[in-house]
Amino acid sequence: MRQSHTFADERLLVGCIYCCGATDTRDHVPSRVFLDEPYPENLPVIPACASCNGSFSLDEEYVACLIECAKTGSMDAVRRPKIRRILRDSPALAARLSQARSVGEDGTIYFAAETSRVRNVILKLARGHAAHELSEQKRNKPSHVMFVSLYALDPGAREHFETPPQCTVWPEMGTRGMQRMVVAVPTQGIIGLDWIEVQQDQYRYFVIAEGPMMVRMVIGEYLACEVIWGT
Repeated sequence: MRQSHTFADERLLVGCIYCCGATDTRDHVPSRVFLDEPYPENLPVIPACASCNGSFSLDEEYVACLIECAKTGSMDAVRRPKIRRILRDSPALAARLSQARSVGEDGTIYFAAETSRVRNVILKLARGHAAHELSEQKRNKPSHVMFVSLYALDPGAREHFETPPQCTVWPEMGTRGMQRMVVAVPTQGIIGLDWIEVQQDQYRYFVIAEGPMMVRMVIGEYLACEVIWGT
C-alpha cells in the first residue's frame, strides 16, 4: 500500500494510543491476522505499550476466524491457510465457533457472534486508524459503533456505506490524512476522499474528521464496520 511519513506535530500523540502508557512497542493497524502473506509493504503502525499490543490478540484471532467461517458457512471450508492453522492449533476456539453455528429453517447458516469481542477489536482498529491518519488520540467512548455483514445491507445502505463522505475542511496540517487529501482532485471546494486498500479483498478503511470523526473499515470483504466520535 502507498504510505507516507507524517509531518504532524509529534506532541499530538503522547504515549500508548490505547492507554497512554509507555510506548515500548508498535502495533500494526490492521493486525496481520486479517491479512495474507506476503504482507503488503508499509503496513500502518502506531505507538503502543506491550500490554495493550498483546491484549487484543485473542479477540483479533476470534474475529478473523469468525469472519472466515461466516463467509464459507463451515470451519471445514475455510479458505485462508492462516485461519485453518489457527483453528487447528486452537481447539477451544474451534469448539466455540462450532457451538455458535446454527442452521435456519430456510437452510441459511448463522454464526452467533460474541459481540463484545467483535466490538473490542473494531474499536481498537478505529482508534489505531485515527491515530495513524489524523494524529488523533480517541481513548474516549465513541458515540456510535456498528458492524454488520456487507451482504446484510440493502442496496441503498450498501451504497451509502461504500461512498466516502466529502468534506470542506482540511485535516490537521502535516498528517497523513492531509497528505492524502492533497493528492486527491478537489472539485468546487469539496475535498475528495477514497478507501485506503491495505490488501485487496482482505482489508480497507478510510478516516474522516469534519465535525464528528468517522472511521469505516471492511474486513475480509465481508464485515462492514463504522465508528464515530461526536454527534
